[in-house]
Amino acid sequence: MGLVDVSRLPQHVAIIMDGNGRWAQARGKPRTAGHERGADAVRATMRAARRLGVPALTLYAFSEQNWERPQVEINALVDLLCECLISERDELVDNEIRLAAIGRLHKLPTRAQSKLDALMRETESLDGMTLTLALSYGGREEIVDAARELARRTRDGAIDPEDIDERSMDALLPSMNVGPVDLLVRTGGEQRISNFLLWGSAYAEFVFTDELWPDFGANSLYSAIAAYQARERRFGLVPGAEAHGGAVSSRDELERAI
Repeated sequence: MGLVDVSRLPQHVAIIMDGNGRWAQARGKPRTAGHERGADAVRATMRAARRLGVPALTLYAFSEQNWERPQVEINALVDLLCECLISERDELVDNEIRLAAIGRLHKLPTRAQSKLDALMRETESLDGMTLTLALSYGGREEIVDAARELARRTRDGAIDPEDIDERSMDALLPSMNVGPVDLLVRTGGEQRISNFLLWGSAYAEFVFTDELWPDFGANSLYSAIAAYQARERRFGLVPGAEAHGGAVSSRDELERAI
């Protein structure tokens, strides 16, 4: 485990939680057992991020492509989501964690939508940390939805095409409500981002680990953040470039520095 400098934390950590099925299969258990153990890893990671003071944590819980999985597994995942939305309510409230969700949420079963909406409303004023669940989510799909909205506004004369810029897209991408991704972690040994937060991860630092998601915990998160802090984030500038007396750390500072 690396040492973490709490004065230089990533503002937005995103995690692709991969390996639940392989974790279960290696133990002779059904894939659903891996998802259940993965819920424990979510809780441990969320607590660790909150203790450190990470402002935003986004978890890839269910992709748009996951709808192609066997129906029995989809049903188990939805059941687990509903259970967690009930069982983790006190955890969120007691720790001042606001719950948010991104993705094509209308595709979720009604029972999941209602529990999700209720908990998001109950926690919307909390400001200790924002936990975002990516559900029925795809990065390309999110960008397409934003492009359609911009096209509608252009057609209706609400916006001039020449005025469309990165900030226009930022405003229409729900994943950008908590800002761009600073650190993206993927468990399970794969080294790809699988259609996750494509826009917001443009300048993210990536950490790939062989650890399967059910084995991920506080120390795993600390090690990923320590790896992030060991890197120099240049945002396309030359090594050692500074903006306003410190390293460039945001899109606003990048634009001012250029």
